[in-house]
Amino acid sequence: MQINISRLVRGEKTEWDAFVDRFSPVIYSAIRRTSLAHLGTANEDDLRDLMQKVFVRLVKDDFKLLKTYDSSRASLVTWLNLISRSASIDFLRRLTPRTVPIDEGAMEVSDPHAPTPSLPIDIPSRLLSPRQKLILHLLFDEEKSTGEIAGLLGIEEQTVRSMNHKALKKLRKFFKNENI
Repeated sequence: MQINISRLVRGEKTEWDAFVDRFSPVIYSAIRRTSLAHLGTANEDDLRDLMQKVFVRLVKDDFKLLKTYDSSRASLVTWLNLISRSASIDFLRRLTPRTVPIDEGAMEVSDPHAPTPSLPIDIPSRLLSPRQKLILHLLFDEEKSTGEIAGLLGIEEQTVRSMNHKALKKLRKFFKNENI
């Protein structure tokens, strides 16, 4: 089905519904690829939220962005990929702190006799929920603060702390039982 941009920017519901049906997979795919490339992970809830933000961006201010589409310069699929990738990168940039806060806990000297893992630890895939895995990744691999993660996921800071605590408790129990 051919999408008529002029009908779309006039706000015709049937044209908008057809546009969303036709291009949701294109936008979702572009967002997912960008998230995987930059974070190494892609949370389905976050991807859907970001896809929704792309659609909002397209219609914001009386379809201002959508009106900039020029079919002589690119196909609609290519243009939407570019818009989606740009929205994803903007979202990811907001996750990256511009300054590094001083963490008093990081100033402590660790025990030089404590064992340090030299190989990646094998964690059963179903031990942690995808959200718990994401929170641990953001906390420990990306070194994000609980406030940054809460803002990213749209949840309360206390929820981040609670999910972190529960995930670590599951890991401790699992590894204690494994005698590691």
